[in-house]
Amino acid sequence: MAETESRPTNFIRQIIDKDLQSGLHSSVTTRFPPEPNGYLHIGHAKSICLNFGIAKDYQGSCNLRFDDTNPDKEDIDFVNSIKDDVQWLGFQWNGQERYSSGYFDQLHGYAVELIEKGLAYVDFSSQEQMREMRGTLKEPGTNSPYRDTSVETNLAEFAKMTAGEYTEGHCVLRLKIDMTSAFMCMRDPVIYRVKFAHHHQTGDKWCVYPMYDFTHCISDAIEGITHSLCTLEFQDNRRLYDWVIEHISIDTQPRQYEFSRLNLEYTVLSKRKLIQLVDEKHVFGWDDPRMPTIAGLRRRGYTPESVVEFCKRIGVTKMDNMVEMSMLEACIRDDLNANASRAMAVLDPIKLIIENYPDDQVENLTAPNHPSDENKGTRQLPFSKEIYIEADDFREEANKKYKRLVLGKEVRLRNAYVVRADRIEKDADGNVTTVYCHYDEQTLGKDPADGRKVKGVIHWVSASQGLPAEIRLYDRLFTVPNPAAEEDFAACINPQSLVIKHGFVEPSLADAEIGNALQFERTGYFCKDKDSREGRLVFNRTVGLRDTWTKTDN
Repeated sequence: MAETESRPTNFIRQIIDKDLQSGLHSSVTTRFPPEPNGYLHIGHAKSICLNFGIAKDYQGSCNLRFDDTNPDKEDIDFVNSIKDDVQWLGFQWNGQERYSSGYFDQLHGYAVELIEKGLAYVDFSSQEQMREMRGTLKEPGTNSPYRDTSVETNLAEFAKMTAGEYTEGHCVLRLKIDMTSAFMCMRDPVIYRVKFAHHHQTGDKWCVYPMYDFTHCISDAIEGITHSLCTLEFQDNRRLYDWVIEHISIDTQPRQYEFSRLNLEYTVLSKRKLIQLVDEKHVFGWDDPRMPTIAGLRRRGYTPESVVEFCKRIGVTKMDNMVEMSMLEACIRDDLNANASRAMAVLDPIKLIIENYPDDQVENLTAPNHPSDENKGTRQLPFSKEIYIEADDFREEANKKYKRLVLGKEVRLRNAYVVRADRIEKDADGNVTTVYCHYDEQTLGKDPADGRKVKGVIHWVSASQGLPAEIRLYDRLFTVPNPAAEEDFAACINPQSLVIKHGFVEPSLADAEIGNALQFERTGYFCKDKDSREGRLVFNRTVGLRDTWTKTDN
């Protein structure tokens, strides 16, 4: 299949195809422009895949540019985390990463140019006064009393702002556009404000900082961006984007195109709400595996391939919609089912004692690391007289639909023997603690010789050789599909979003790498957490083997 035939198509790619065919552009340059005031989330992954994917498919380039115009809320740790996330997803930006702060001198020069053209003025109105003069969606705004100040005075006042002679909030620099415009963003927007803050890139050089809407379009033009892709909330702002570019002396004319942002069930993607979750300690940080951040997904065991595939499946449109969480979970299941090595772990253990097995014998059984991929090799499973099984895998009595161990009946132990449950012990509360059984030593890797049919298979871990482990069962963070629509979204946090079990895992997992995906057979997909250390194993559940939310959702 030809390369062009294998590419996904969407309205943005159709625009690019047309621009290239018409000769408007001879190459494609995109950019991914995050603000370094938080961690990236799954919605940013959609933008990353779009911008970098287009650059790759059209043999163009994609810049990573930090729109760092608000030093109060920005941090170098956020810068580093964003760089790590982009590279983890499998993308590499063109050249060195860029910063809007690297253009502050040019931006300041364009602001002076607009003042000289009579298109910008220094306004000393208070924030409350400016809010009143701005008008409403139904009523036009009114002109500031400073709107007709002379060019000479505005140049002098802006110079004083730049020199630090005015306090924060005392005055701002505004564009002179149209206070009666139907679009609020065109009603003389603020483009510079006084802010005495240390900047992570420029230090203390500046005490005036440009606003995002002024900075973004000029940064695109400076970098020669051909297609500036952003989400639909910036659709009205495209008028301001174009106005600024048209009224400054810059040759490049980038164009902005908008696509729908990602809305994902059972989570929130508003940076403000994510910050609230972290600050109010509803989660344990930005990389909590319940968070929709890329760092959280990575710690939970999601692979970059699964995230990229998810972004491919949801596509790019102008239509806002809510994407089902099950679609994201399906992507990671598909990936891990094909690629994750298998292991055994018991989360809610009860002891099974094989009374006719030699007391001191430990037998090493061979098990495949993957049922359909011989290249993944095999591992050794120590088998002994006493093993752990799941409490749910035993019942004193059950109907024929129950395919696990029942008192007086047989079941196969995964990769091992057939056993029959003979008797049990219970604690003071009536809970089964121990199952005594016999094994058929002729059933290793084969059916019973007399033709008995054993249908059930359960997993196990040797009691003497197994390793204790903390197993964190993560689930959806909220109980409602659209928590952002709730009056108090934090009140909808799922109390079962994290359940901690203390179980046992097979000894081969002592050397498991942090973050590497595993399937705990018959249980789900897991990965070793960074909290693991010598003598302490911690595993995170990535996702269950099946979608258990379907009935609830319906």
